[in-house]
Amino acid sequence: MSRSKQAGMTIKTIVVFLVGLAFGLVQVSEAQQPKKVPRIGYVSSGDPSTEPQLAAFRRGMRDLGYIEGKNIQVEYRYFEGTLDQVPGVVTELVQLKVDVLVVSTGPTIRAAKQATQTIPIVMVTTEDPVATGLIDTLARPGGNVTGLTLLTRDLSGKRLELLKEVIPTISRVGYLLPDSPDVRIRFKEYEAAGRNLKITLQSLEVQGQNPDFEGVFQAAAKARVSALVTARNALLIVNRKQIADLALKNRLPSMSERSDMVEAGGLVSYATNEAENYRRAAVFVDKILKGTKPADLPVEQPMKFELVINLKTAKAIGLTIPPNVLARADKVIK
Repeated sequence: MSRSKQAGMTIKTIVVFLVGLAFGLVQVSEAQQPKKVPRIGYVSSGDPSTEPQLAAFRRGMRDLGYIEGKNIQVEYRYFEGTLDQVPGVVTELVQLKVDVLVVSTGPTIRAAKQATQTIPIVMVTTEDPVATGLIDTLARPGGNVTGLTLLTRDLSGKRLELLKEVIPTISRVGYLLPDSPDVRIRFKEYEAAGRNLKITLQSLEVQGQNPDFEGVFQAAAKARVSALVTARNALLIVNRKQIADLALKNRLPSMSERSDMVEAGGLVSYATNEAENYRRAAVFVDKILKGTKPADLPVEQPMKFELVINLKTAKAIGLTIPPNVLARADKVIK
């Protein structure tokens, strides 16, 4: 073999060796690079450490293979006490560049949507997200918001029917009415349902971020309401214990749109299963982390509703729950 051919082969061998070495070094370098751990921002109206909804969300994430501190990181923020904190809490999570935001109350969803048009937002809401402009349609949300809508307004008639079964003589029901467009729409639907049951709905205005609930209940007494409906609303949720205590003090039976109102001392609730909704929220987070765009994830509606009754409260206000109603309860607090 000529020297020129030998030299050519040597150079070729060296080139192949160097290319292989470079490729190997790149692979080693990539293997040594730590894998990015997704970060979730979770915003709550109560202390996350004691919130049952959060426990359900965590369980849903674990069921999908996510372990906090290993392959997922969750940033928790809550605004217990006042809605004024909401924009700051949401902005803080956006600045952390979380991969997904999980939010529930209407003000929080709107604050998140205003703060970012790129970070996916998974909501769990009682609002009509189409009517309030959060999404385009349930089937094709568009934008960066998806999740679950709990349709509490569609149950207004059923809730009044249950109240009528518990208290057959009922004729006037007070409705706690915060300054919320969505809650005002619900009030109109309760009014319409009440007419069919010969029940008059009395609006009880809840003013500002630090309401005078004592004054609200004085207005209820003056209007001679014989029962109370508490809407699912961030302001009322935050103050649920005070509301339950005042209802008890004034011997007013209450119907709630959330079961935690009953756990705080309210009488009855008829609502979706909170734990199931937040477990399902984890499914949305999983799909988004795997590449699905929020705009392409249809917003889900609940299929199951639960009746919860607090017998301790019934006894305290001197009320006997009819056996046929008690037999239908999914949960009874004794």
